[in-house]
Parts: sequence; C-alpha cells; structure tokens
Amino acid sequence: MDQKICLITGATDGIGRVTALELGKLGWTLILVARNAQKGERVARELRAACRNEEIFFKQADLALQRDVRRVARDVAEVWPRLDVLINNAGAIFWKRQETAEGVERTLALNHLNYFLLTNLLLDRLKAAPKARIVNVASIAHIGERIDFDDLGCVKGYKRFKGGWTAYQRSKLANIMFTAALARRLEGTSVTANSLHPGFVRSRFGKDNGGLFALILGIGMRFGAISVEKGAETPIYLASSPAVEGVTGKYFADCKQKTPSAAARDEAAQERLWAVSETLTAGSR
Repeated sequence: MDQKICLITGATDGIGRVTALELGKLGWTLILVARNAQKGERVARELRAACRNEEIFFKQADLALQRDVRRVARDVAEVWPRLDVLINNAGAIFWKRQETAEGVERTLALNHLNYFLLTNLLLDRLKAAPKARIVNVASIAHIGERIDFDDLGCVKGYKRFKGGWTAYQRSKLANIMFTAALARRLEGTSVTANSLHPGFVRSRFGKDNGGLFALILGIGMRFGAISVEKGAETPIYLASSPAVEGVTGKYFADCKQKTPSAAARDEAAQERLWAVSETLTAGSR
C-alpha cells in the first residue's frame, strides 16, 4: 500500500508533466490523461524511462467532452481498485467563444465540468484508499470575478478586448468553489480536497489561440513568468507532502495556505454552483 496510485489530467505539458515526472520518481503508479493520443503515449514512454518506473500509463480523452470523461473514469475504475491521488490539472483559455459537440461552452466544459464530473465518478475509488487526496489546479485569476448564473455559457462574457479572459476567470473561480463544496461533502471520509494557484508559469498555456493574444502572453511569459518546475511545486506538495495530511477545503499558493476572494468563499454560491453542475452533467453518457 506504500505505492500510491495517482491520476493526473493535462499531464503531457507544463506543470502537469513536471508533476508526473516528480511523482513518478517516487515510484508511484501514474495514470496520465490527455487529449492527444500520440503525444500522450510518447510522454508516458519518456517518463517511464526518466523515472525508471514501468507503472506509468496513458489514457486518451478529450476532457471537454463529458462522454470522454465518463469513458476514462470507467476505464480507470475497471483496472485500479483504489486511487490515492487525483490531480485535476487540464485546462485552457479560448480567446474566441466555442461550444463542444455536446453544446457546452468550451471553457466551462473543460476547466470546471471536467473537474466536477471526473472527481464524482472516481469518488468510490478515492474512498477505497487509506488516505486519498484531490488536488484541483485553479488560479489567482479568479480574483475580481463572480459566477454569473444567468450567463454560465458566457454568451455575454466574451467581449472584443477581453476575449475569453472572463470565461477563464470564472472557470478558475469555479474550481475553488467546487473544492470547498466537495470538502464539506467529504467530511468524515478518508478523502481531502484542496485547490491551488501554481503561479504565472512559462508554458504552452494559451499559445494555441494565436494572434495578438498569444503574442502578448508570450512576451509576458518571457519576462514575468516562473519555470514549469517552480509552478509544479505546489501541486506536488499537495499531492505528496505529509505536512498537508488531513488538510481539506483550502486554497494554496507557493505551498502555503492563502485566502481566496470573497466570491470564492461564498458558501451559498458554492452550493448553487454544485446544483447547477449536477444538472449540466446529468444527461451525458
């Protein structure tokens, strides 16, 4: 039981890959989930070699699609009887508004509903572990926004000069609110849940949008961003450190507890978001 079993989403790039590398070196069994099958298999091979650990596996899924989230959760549950750590890391910003094939605004689908659905589908496996941890990668970008329950699809939120920034901010706010509501529901179990801000990380984040946004983001990363290794420190800490054993419902940055915005701490809004999220994921197959 000393060998942890950990699922990491968005594990082929950036802080997800570094997190996988460091946890793989500890001898953990890793389940990497990402959208690009060819890249995912390659990264899994590279990590097995780098970590000298054959227990690193890849599962393909477009986590913006609830049918893929359900499929990968079924696949994991069929193979592994327990899950010690779940790291919800996959996320993106989309400068132009898009909807998935299931009719959901893509930022909401990938950055929030993916966390919500995958976590709930795997709760039985997490509860089967002696002391399981859920780690949700959020962002300081949540500050200054509130969830607009009348515009969850961000039809009005996408604006000419802000693009998808508002949708992204709200999705990261949702990560923190979901974590707090989840922690309440996990009271009395062996499972903890915490969220985090990894820092402004020099990675491929946002680069697929192209245009002026990608240019400005690239300049910002060049002069003001931290390395992916530094950005991965807090998710690694929350996944593995004895110092946070039993800590739950908190928000972290730089491996320390921080206070998120007032909107993130609004318990009534957290519960409303939970109820809406249940509705939005109830009909998927």
